[in-house]
Amino acid sequence: MGWWWWCLPVAALLAAILPSSDATLSPAGINYEVVALMAIKTELEDPYNVLDNWDINSVDPCSWRMVTCSSDGYVSALGLPSQTLSGKLSPGIGNLTRLQSVLLQNNGISGPIPGTIGRLGMLKTLDMSDNQLTGTIPSSLGKLKNLNYLKLNNNSLSGVLPDSLASIDGFALVDLSFNNLSGPLPKISARTFIIAGNPMICGNNSGDKCSSVSLDPLSYPPDDLKNQYDPEVCLGHLKQYAFKELRAATNNFNSKNILGEGGYGIVYKGYLRDGSVVAVKRLKDYNAVGGEIQFQTEVEVISLAVHRNLLRLIGFCTTESERLLVYPYMPNGSVASQLRG
Repeated sequence: MGWWWWCLPVAALLAAILPSSDATLSPAGINYEVVALMAIKTELEDPYNVLDNWDINSVDPCSWRMVTCSSDGYVSALGLPSQTLSGKLSPGIGNLTRLQSVLLQNNGISGPIPGTIGRLGMLKTLDMSDNQLTGTIPSSLGKLKNLNYLKLNNNSLSGVLPDSLASIDGFALVDLSFNNLSGPLPKISARTFIIAGNPMICGNNSGDKCSSVSLDPLSYPPDDLKNQYDPEVCLGHLKQYAFKELRAATNNFNSKNILGEGGYGIVYKGYLRDGSVVAVKRLKDYNAVGGEIQFQTEVEVISLAVHRNLLRLIGFCTTESERLLVYPYMPNGSVASQLRG
């Protein structure tokens, strides 16, 4: 037995604490993303064991529940909404540097927002609304130049908004309503900026000061113009289809075109005008999705999913009364089983 035997534990320890440059595996075989996810699990209280298959001994977190990976094998989305989680969010989340979406809304997570989130340069969606967060909004969020959706509403956040948020261009939604924030307000560039419900900014009611920064939400044409609506609207690489196009593709959602049915919707086979064949999932309870902006946020997360047991989402449709998801059709019949949820 040579001198090198005692170096192995040291190498493993260094591999766990030193940052990786361009790969998730260290020379010792430790996955930095596994270490980061386990740090998140350790800090959270999980009464229903939704994270029970998160395993420190695993080398591949892409099969873990609530975790989505990109095509190159990095963790790209963390989706844990409405899971009755409490505890605190670990600063270790900052080591998941390929994250594009974080959905932690409607839980009981408390404590501050980790400033390490500012390391997530690829992040597009951050939703931590309806929790019990306290402290200030970290100025490091201003480093997230790709951020499109920021929802921190219905918490107990305090202090002034960091000026760094004004450096982010292209916000679709910033919702900071119903906290204890104070002014002055930075000039945030967002299609929708909601600040109502912060008494030290708005007073006891939503006066002119708040309504002046609450812009119109994402809008869609009125009913009488829907048939003229141009469907060539994209969310990332996804196509937004017009409802009339999917209705025609499925022959008015004819029962003869049903591929399968599950708790959340019915899957139809459809034929688009360009001759391509698709599977259209028509969601049953569209109100449960949470509105236009929330639906598009969730669609974006689904579109990031690349997993051996998932189909790639190619498009969607949303109207005042309908929510539909469009997937490629698989002639071997497995499409129905994969979309049955």
